[in-house]
Amino acid sequence: MQSTTAPRRVAVFGATGSIGASALDVIARHPDRYRATVLAAGTQVQALVALCVLHRPAHAVIASEALYAELRDGLHAAGLDTQPHAGADALDQLAASDACDTVVAAIVGAAGLSSTLAAAEAGKRILLANKESLVLAGELLMQRATAAGAEIIPIDSEHSAIFQCLRSRDASLDPAGVRRILLTASGGPFRGRTRAELAEVTPAQAVAHPKWSMGPKISVDSATLMNKGLEVIEAHHLFNIPGERIDVLVHPQSLVHSLVEFVDGSTLAQMGLPDMRTTLAVGLGWPHRIESGVSGLDLLTQGRLDFEAPDIEAFPCLGLAWEAMAAGGTAPAVLNAANEVAVSAFLQGRIAFLAIPNLVANALSTLPSASADTLEGLLAADQHARQITQAAIDHA
Repeated sequence: MQSTTAPRRVAVFGATGSIGASALDVIARHPDRYRATVLAAGTQVQALVALCVLHRPAHAVIASEALYAELRDGLHAAGLDTQPHAGADALDQLAASDACDTVVAAIVGAAGLSSTLAAAEAGKRILLANKESLVLAGELLMQRATAAGAEIIPIDSEHSAIFQCLRSRDASLDPAGVRRILLTASGGPFRGRTRAELAEVTPAQAVAHPKWSMGPKISVDSATLMNKGLEVIEAHHLFNIPGERIDVLVHPQSLVHSLVEFVDGSTLAQMGLPDMRTTLAVGLGWPHRIESGVSGLDLLTQGRLDFEAPDIEAFPCLGLAWEAMAAGGTAPAVLNAANEVAVSAFLQGRIAFLAIPNLVANALSTLPSASADTLEGLLAADQHARQITQAAIDHA
């Protein structure tokens, strides 16, 4: 049956990545309900042009201004009417414009923060995959989203699960009904290893995740459990839950994506196959359920489900994230920036795996937390943490 309303206009930022591909797959399944109107990528011009040929957006953005001419010429050669743009300012302007009413925020790293804030200030629905927006600037983002009436729907599996469980009750009538939330973690490729056994870990081993196909940086974060620590901070901001009521459970099968325990003793869990298209369909369709292309979960085939506590001694990054969240202010920004620099150095073979948490701890102890009420202050803390961590690596 055809929809009687105009399709939602969706901007996909990070269109050439895995999340962008999943988003575009779901959008293409519902041409009467959604249209990809803005596609944005970092440096992959030809891949972006190829997506434009498939999806015919009104606008295409390449982050590197030096690649503008290549994008313009590629769109022209393909016979497309798609308007070319380049640079962060163009991305921010499109995020806030009438070109879209929904933004899939999937740009990796701090580069995705500005456009996410622009979309929030314009009152858009944001399907949020960019961790840095909440870790670096969670207080600021949520304040601006609330003020503008923006709707933030997380699309990573754990926070989507919590979102879905929390929406089982009317939060406006029941603000105190949640006892705690439990984020699940696969445990990464080194689950069960002791700290001593992690000393000789190589970059190749760290990026070989047992469940997910991810980029190298996110894979290393999963291996150190920093990824879960960042998700704890995200959950704190997204759902306004104090850190002491957020727990982590290691669940190697990655089928229970997270759980919410309520004050009446009920615990709700969201389950499903590990496929980003499910959470993107939730974000696009909410409060309705739409076809995602993902099959249902056959528990008889999957078999047992295991849960265990995380090993904070072997994986101290998780504990460092809790400490940064408790400190508040700029501390999470320092944590995130120091981790990015340390992970990069590890992937380059410059430092050992266990040096990553040591460098993060050094940055947190060196830089006291300050107010996080301006983007300029947060970015300054981010830059300072990077400088301190790089200096520590250079002088090691």
